[in-house]
Amino acid sequence: MNLRTPMNDGTPHVLVVEDDENDVFFLRRALQSAGAVIDLHVASDGRQALDYLLGCDGFSDRVKHPLPNVVLLDLKVPYISGLDVLRQIRATPELRKLIVVILTSSALESDVTQAYEIGANSFLVKPSRLEDQRELALRIVGYWLRSNLPPPLRSSRDGA
Repeated sequence: MNLRTPMNDGTPHVLVVEDDENDVFFLRRALQSAGAVIDLHVASDGRQALDYLLGCDGFSDRVKHPLPNVVLLDLKVPYISGLDVLRQIRATPELRKLIVVILTSSALESDVTQAYEIGANSFLVKPSRLEDQRELALRIVGYWLRSNLPPPLRSSRDGA
């Protein structure tokens, strides 16, 4: 497994884990209308998300498939649920410090509680209106990709 820090070419990389093509389309459109310059990578299910993050099954080339700066994770995705994807991220030493933002239609208290207990960095509910999606995209980009200074993915405490 060859896991490295996110690409440092100046362009933020975001992995969106979302099975609804319309949601991906509207998120992409909202980010573009917000003026965000990012490389958006999409995994349509939990298994594909983990393959991408772990560099398996066609995702081993970290130039083409860099580790993301932020993961936007839907809870309701096929094969492996969003919560199980989050569990695996937090259980994998090379991935545990990745920023994971839950972006889902669920506002159930149990989902919110579980996500934070597992280690989500943030929990956001998908807005239905395009203008609200644009505003949320601006906030995500502004905070997680511009203002926030994340920890290195590996540190001397991790044995790196």
